[in-house]
Amino acid sequence: MSRKYKFQDQSKLYFVSFATVYWIDLFVREDYNNILIESLKYCQKEKGLEIYAWCIMPSHVHLIIGTEDKPMQDILRDFKSFTSRKLKKEIQNHPSESRREWIKWMMERAGNKNGNNNGWQLWQQHNHPIELSDNKMMEQRLNYLHMNPVVAGFVSEPSYWKYSSALDYSGGKGLLNILFIE
Repeated sequence: MSRKYKFQDQSKLYFVSFATVYWIDLFVREDYNNILIESLKYCQKEKGLEIYAWCIMPSHVHLIIGTEDKPMQDILRDFKSFTSRKLKKEIQNHPSESRREWIKWMMERAGNKNGNNNGWQLWQQHNHPIELSDNKMMEQRLNYLHMNPVVAGFVSEPSYWKYSSALDYSGGKGLLNILFIE
């Protein structure tokens, strides 16, 4: 995580975004997305992560989160570390991963450039947490997060994106249990 941006007040909600190294479009396979979903569920159940909104895009993730238990920076660090290891194995063993060697080369290249890693890096180092200090800011970030797949041209309505909380906010039930921003 960048030293410039930090979680200052653990009692507040934060908007965080993090991306794959070189913005690699990794999350185009359901198996890879499911690893992220299951890991977020684990963090909710075991680490006290509160998820208010989320969206997985092909190369990055947006979350609006809070916590009642462990510090958010620790939860995200553990999440990113675990998913990096799990995804590395999945990429290497996925029967139809045609980009395996290229992805492996790119992530090894990033890992070798970063002294914090052992020859493999999936996630960029920073999370850039933004404290959501008022309702206007919360609404703006929530709309931005849910509109991301629409703006990218993947769907025509936010609730059509499977890997997002937009369905929950439109009255349906998405893949993760969320708390609603009121």
